[in-house]
Amino acid sequence: MTAGRAPDAPAADRHGAAGAPSPSTAGEGRDRAPGGRRRGAAGGFAVLAVVTLMAGGCAIPQWVPFLGGKGGRPATARMKPPPVAERPAPERPASERPAGERRPADAEGEEVIADRIVAVVNNDAITLAELQESIAAYRQENRGQSSISDEELGRQFLARLIDTRLQLQEADREKIAVEDAEIEEELADRMKRFGATTREQMEQLVKAQGLTLDHVRKRVREAVRVQKILRRKVTLRVSVTEAEIDRYLADNRAKLETGLAYHARHILVTPAGPTDAEWEATRIKAELIRTQLLEGADFAELARQHSRDASARSGGDLGTLKRGELAPEIEAVILALTPGELSRPYKSGLGYHLFRLESKETLEGEGLARARQQIREILFRQKYEARLDAWLKEIKQRAIIEVRL
Repeated sequence: MTAGRAPDAPAADRHGAAGAPSPSTAGEGRDRAPGGRRRGAAGGFAVLAVVTLMAGGCAIPQWVPFLGGKGGRPATARMKPPPVAERPAPERPASERPAGERRPADAEGEEVIADRIVAVVNNDAITLAELQESIAAYRQENRGQSSISDEELGRQFLARLIDTRLQLQEADREKIAVEDAEIEEELADRMKRFGATTREQMEQLVKAQGLTLDHVRKRVREAVRVQKILRRKVTLRVSVTEAEIDRYLADNRAKLETGLAYHARHILVTPAGPTDAEWEATRIKAELIRTQLLEGADFAELARQHSRDASARSGGDLGTLKRGELAPEIEAVILALTPGELSRPYKSGLGYHLFRLESKETLEGEGLARARQQIREILFRQKYEARLDAWLKEIKQRAIIEVRL
């Protein structure tokens, strides 16, 4: 049976990484995501299980068959030591042991029943304990915020564990090595993030979960190896050209301008009644106010005296607005102005409006440079995802994957 990817996997990326790395960091020694969340599942979840589970237990999900209960045992991975005449006293059932704890082998070589195997990837087993560890880490990180069932989480996290195992096997083929100094750097970073100021505190927090610091170090090493193989096979093979940015800018200019801000002031002159004469008197008054403003009168003062808009108290200041906040016809009048320019009286159902544009962002200068950088990151992320999908599909096609869940 071949394991497929689960769609919309929670908390971390389905491929075992936390987000497509930014093109600005593509040349660094390790592949880091720019505010995204792409890390190897072996580190991003298994190590997270160590740290985020420091304050809580690791319960077995309800969908997992009870280990050691009535009705026989599920399929297990077995070692084959020499037979023995008798067995020691029974140990605690698996459901009562912390995640990661293994049943010790008997000194005389008693048959050891390891964790239940839930998947095999090219003769490399993924155990139930690893799956539980990932699920428990996710539950701890998203306490009270997720309604996904354990059964569904099991399918999604198993797919990620399979992807990660494939990536680690590719790292083996590529002879990717990780220096001890890199591991220590990652451990130090995790210690800071989770409030452990000394190595002793870290060991105590890890021990409280039935794990060891060596276990954490192993997971960190795997995470770094996944980052390196992703950088070699995916990140370094993705590039974005200036021509591609130009095309995206031309095709999406209106959408990009939607997020730009502008600052304007406003005076609203309303008619005393509904007759044409009263509306004409209102237009004339608006023209007189405009003339005063063009001659240098203070906009704020005239707004307080004559405007019937709510902004009159603040001198007609509308503040900084995003495009799309005002009625389209009003916004069109304002944005047609250049900074500092005063509009002619504009008639609406309320009366006559005068607008003065104070400033506006445009896709020019610094605004254009920021927009182009955003476009570069968007295109890079799209290409990264496509390249990653293609690479994972390629290594899955030549892999033998058996799911036993």
